[in-house]
Amino acid sequence: MSGVPNATASRLPVLAYLALAVLSVLLFLPGFFDLPPFDRDEARFAQASHQMLESGDYVDIRFQDEARHKKPVGIYWLQTAATRLVDGPGEMSKEIWTFRIPSLIGAVLAVLATAWTGARMFGGTVGFLAGLMMASCVVLGVEARMAKTDAVLLSTIVIGQAALASLYLNRHAERSGWAAPLAFWIAAGIGILIKGPIVLLVSGTTALVLAVLDRRAGWLKRLRPLVGLAIVVAIAAPWLIAITVKTKGAFFAESVGHDMMGKVVSGQEAKGLPPGYYLGTFWVTFAPWSFLALLAVPWAWRHRKGTGPTADAVRFCVAWIIPSWLVFEAVPTKLLHYTLPVFPAIAILTAAAAREHFLRRADVPRWGLFSVATIFGAVGFGALMVAVAVIPYLVDGRVDPVAIAMLPVVLVLYALAVRLFAQRRETHGFAAGLAAAAVLYAGTYGAVLPGIDGVWISRQAARTVAAVRPCADSVVASAGYSEPSLVFLLGTDTRLTHGAGAAAHLAESPSCGLALVTDREEAAFRTALKGAETVPLGRFTGFNYNTGKRLTLTLYGAARP
Repeated sequence: MSGVPNATASRLPVLAYLALAVLSVLLFLPGFFDLPPFDRDEARFAQASHQMLESGDYVDIRFQDEARHKKPVGIYWLQTAATRLVDGPGEMSKEIWTFRIPSLIGAVLAVLATAWTGARMFGGTVGFLAGLMMASCVVLGVEARMAKTDAVLLSTIVIGQAALASLYLNRHAERSGWAAPLAFWIAAGIGILIKGPIVLLVSGTTALVLAVLDRRAGWLKRLRPLVGLAIVVAIAAPWLIAITVKTKGAFFAESVGHDMMGKVVSGQEAKGLPPGYYLGTFWVTFAPWSFLALLAVPWAWRHRKGTGPTADAVRFCVAWIIPSWLVFEAVPTKLLHYTLPVFPAIAILTAAAAREHFLRRADVPRWGLFSVATIFGAVGFGALMVAVAVIPYLVDGRVDPVAIAMLPVVLVLYALAVRLFAQRRETHGFAAGLAAAAVLYAGTYGAVLPGIDGVWISRQAARTVAAVRPCADSVVASAGYSEPSLVFLLGTDTRLTHGAGAAAHLAESPSCGLALVTDREEAAFRTALKGAETVPLGRFTGFNYNTGKRLTLTLYGAARP
């Protein structure tokens, strides 16, 4: 591929986008309806959105009585809108999957935007393969199934980067229209309303690096920055003003002063990890394509300089990846999905290198590099497969037949993909890799994870309560177990307390009250009862994956005369 594709080749047909959309949905749907709410972020987002529907207050964000001022309101509005559309007027069911709909749509849009960008840079085949890799990589599949900000944020970032790339690659043209600037600033405004300035971090560092590499930045004027800033203000300012007035400035103090600066300065929520973490975990997060990404590095390095459309496209992707990646590595707080905004550029470069048959290049140490890439890729993807097979036994003490049955199938398909790439049969290699991912995700999300009862403590609690609830409006006081998913499943009035608080709750509501008590709070609960009798209504055990501790919980009701 020595030059930019022609106008026809650089555009994917509508059927290709439709195929990618259908493929994405098929990959993202297993487990979408069946997985219980994850702790802690997903349950917090979904519960806060539900409380907006309960209260009718769409400005303030609250989890129970606590103000939740860490993120802007965009994702909550999307979740409430999706849930309201599904429920219909006058209804208020509470199913976690309705709050996941924006994430599913955002993930599909990110796939399509990646395909569009890759096609404009390197041709339709590259665009399609890049979209396919995004649809089937591990980390986007996780985010598509969770009611959080990250999949929606990714769609705004990729759309903004696509617009920026269009302006950069056509910077020598005499004229530029309004489509790219409008798309960029609208995406930026929505992105800010979803998760603050992250979208501008990615696009800003991309533009800065390109300006340094090219030693000119005149093309950035085509963004129409004055008009663009007006668009961003029009999108984000109304709610920002409203929440500032309502909270007397507390939103910015919490969101910027505590949440954002806490992540930047120190490892917030015990997630402080050293630089290099994302490089080490990339073999899992971008699986099953991580080994191909390593093989693409020499190709990208060789094409980073020079003039012409291919060099421009490579430089844009490199400027998209490296500065943002370095920022994420430098920030002490690290979560696996934080580098997701640069994955589309990695997918595009990887697809472009594969399209040019990087294994045939004489200046690439073929077997040495291929062996290293294969080993690291196999370790990452293999770790996933082993975890899926082992976790049911570690948590529930049982062997999951679905996990055991799919393990050899996935191993064979992945090994076949590696072999096909080694034989320079890239098209068949992509097909085998996609099949390996599809089998793994369908089995894992559709059957194995929902079936591990021990990790879904809140689901066990909800089932136990539903079976014995003495009153329709019974409130549960939970002593020693306070995960947000419990509030989502049992109701906004659920009390998160300690042993003495649970005992007081039963005394206050002897007819309808329920107390959920962990083994660690049992003694305090008994002491606070002061001899009052209770009735055990259910008992179960589980593993809290947030604390790493096993729990035994007993549901109590007050003894009746």
